[in-house]
Amino acid sequence: MIAIVDYGMGNLHSVLKACEFLGEAALVTDDYDTVMRAQRVILPGVGAFGDAMRSLQASGMDRAVRDAAAAGKPLLGICLGMQLLYEASEEGGRQRGLGLLSGEVTRFSGPEKVPQMGWNTLLPQPGSRLLAGLPQPAYVYFVHSYRVAEIGPDTAGVTDYDGPFTAAAERGNIMATQFHPEKSGDVGLAILRNFIAWKEDTQC
Repeated sequence: MIAIVDYGMGNLHSVLKACEFLGEAALVTDDYDTVMRAQRVILPGVGAFGDAMRSLQASGMDRAVRDAAAAGKPLLGICLGMQLLYEASEEGGRQRGLGLLSGEVTRFSGPEKVPQMGWNTLLPQPGSRLLAGLPQPAYVYFVHSYRVAEIGPDTAGVTDYDGPFTAAAERGNIMATQFHPEKSGDVGLAILRNFIAWKEDTQC
C-alpha cells in the first residue's frame, strides 16, 4: 500500500488517481500509524514552503515522513513535497525543511517568467533508478517559482530554466521530483512505476 501524506496542502486527488491507474492500492492519510504501515510513501505539495512546514508539524506528519524514511520505506516528494525534503528554503525568509536531502531551495532570479508553468525537458542522469528507461530528453510538467539550483551527488535529473537545476533527486530510499509525474503523461507514469518497483532500503 502507498500512503499519500495529507497535511492540507497537497495535490492529493491527482496523485491518488495516478497510483490507482497503475493498479496500486493507495490511501490519502494524516495518520502516523497508517504511514508507518505503508510499503511506500508519497509527500505531495502545492503552496508556500513555510505554510507547508507548519502544517506538517501541526499534523505530526513531519515525524511520520522522517520516521518512514529512517525505516527504509521508499519515499517520493513531489513539487513542494520535494522542496520540503531539503534543509531549507528562502521562500518567505529562510526557513528550515525536513533535512532529508542536502541543499537549499531558492527562487528563480533570471529574466524568465516566474513561475515556470508548463512542459520542459528532463535530462536523466546516469545511474538514476527513478528515471531509468526514460527517453533522452524526456518531457515533464512543472509549476513552480523556487528550485534547488545546485547540481550535486543526489541529482537524478536536470532541467534548464534560468540555468540548470535539480529537477529530480535520489539518496538511498529517498527520491523527489520538482515536476508533477501525475501530470506528465506516459513519462510520468513510467517514473511512478519505477517508484513502485523500488525495494525498501535498510537506511537513508
